[in-house]
Parts: sequence; structure tokens; C-alpha cells
Amino acid sequence: MSAHEGFAAAVSDVTTMVERSVRLSRRNVDTLFVSILLPLLMMALFVYVFGGAIDTGTQYINYVVPGILLLTTGYGAASTAMAVADDMTTGMIDRLRSLPIRSFAVLTGHVAASVARNAVSTTIVILASLAMGFRPNAGLVDWLAAIGLLLLYVIALSWLAAALGVIAKSVESASALSFFMLFLPYLSSAFVRTETMPGFLQPISRHQPITPVIEAVRSFLTGTPLGSSGWIALTWCGGLLVFSTGLATVLYRRRTTR
Repeated sequence: MSAHEGFAAAVSDVTTMVERSVRLSRRNVDTLFVSILLPLLMMALFVYVFGGAIDTGTQYINYVVPGILLLTTGYGAASTAMAVADDMTTGMIDRLRSLPIRSFAVLTGHVAASVARNAVSTTIVILASLAMGFRPNAGLVDWLAAIGLLLLYVIALSWLAAALGVIAKSVESASALSFFMLFLPYLSSAFVRTETMPGFLQPISRHQPITPVIEAVRSFLTGTPLGSSGWIALTWCGGLLVFSTGLATVLYRRRTTR
């Protein structure tokens, strides 16, 4: 097989698995619904219930929306971990191994479906936030920068979720393993300023990967000072992507070659 034919076959395998994962996402309406509904409920809770008591120096909805966007990606990634775990534990992988499909295409399909789900849920959250009073002052370049950073973050987080799904022994354990992806934004600057946290939490909040991503997205959308958040966010996301892709690939090969 020539290099061109090999590349075409690899693209065909990935396309097939992406289509399969997207079809599964459409059928699993309850998971898609929850991944959209929960961020919307959280945004409504913080804006309408807690927002009046939280001083961020600006209109609270403008402060909280970037954090809600990253929280949304966390819910989407958690469903990716469960989808991969379902494939690993129900015999689907054994059936796929009997077909001439490259192994990397399976996880790539799940990650691509995760990106598609997150694109839908993020769009809905942004539209809902605009209806609730979110008023970004971003220009076209700023929107593109925010979308690009969020896309990089989603891809990196989805590959990490895929790795967690590979090592999980059940769908339930995959959900438990991915819990930290949902919890970590609460220890960031997503909902309150880091300087208002207890002293022992402030270093954790400032130096974890979620905070610079949120601060960069917040800067792009609302014009707050960017500072060093941009390159730190890119470094975290790029490093997480390389690490997660390699980890997921190695774990998948080890588990499927036993």
C-alpha cells in the first residue's frame, strides 16, 4: 500500500468512527440534554441567586460567563469518558478489532464527537447568557481568539477524558474518574476573584490550569487585562493535549493487545 493509499485509508477510518460517535451522541439524548441543562442551571443560579452578593468589580454575569463556558466543556468531557468506557466494557472494541480499522480512529472518533457536542452546548450557553444580560465588547478578532482557545481546551480535555474512559472498569467508574474535571473550575476564578478565597486556597486557584484559561477568555470577551494569562493558558492547553493524546493512545494499545 502506498503512502497516499495508507493516508486515505486512515482518513476513511477516522471519518467512519466520527460518524459512529456522532450518531451515538444523537441517540443518547438524555446525556446531551444534561450536558446543556446543567451549565444553564448553574449560570442561572449564580446570576440570579448568588450574583447580587458577590462583588467582582463588574456586572456579575459578565464575570461569570467565561467560567460557565469552561464548566460546560467539563460536562461534555465527562460524557466522553463514559462513552469510551462503554465501548471498552461491552465488547464493542473486540468487534472493532476484527475489522480493518486503525486503533487510533476509535478514540479520535469519540474526541471529535465530544468537540461537536461541546460546540452545540457552548453555543446554546452563549445565546442564553446574552438573553440573561451578558454584554461582551469583543470584536471579531477577540471572538476568534476566545473560540480558538476554548477549542484547544476542549480537544485537550476530551483526550484526557478518553484516557480516563480507557482505564475505567465500568461506565460508573468513568463518571467518578472524570469528577475532577467538573470540580476543578470551582477552585478557579470562574465564580469569584481568587483574592477573596482563604489564604491556603489562593495559590491553588491561581496556579491551576483552569484559571489562566478563564482569565484569557474573560479578557477576550469583556476587555479585562490579559497580562500573562494568554501564553500561560496556551502552554497549559498545549501541554495537556500532548500529554493526554499520548496517554490515551498508550493505554488503549495496552488494554486492547492483551
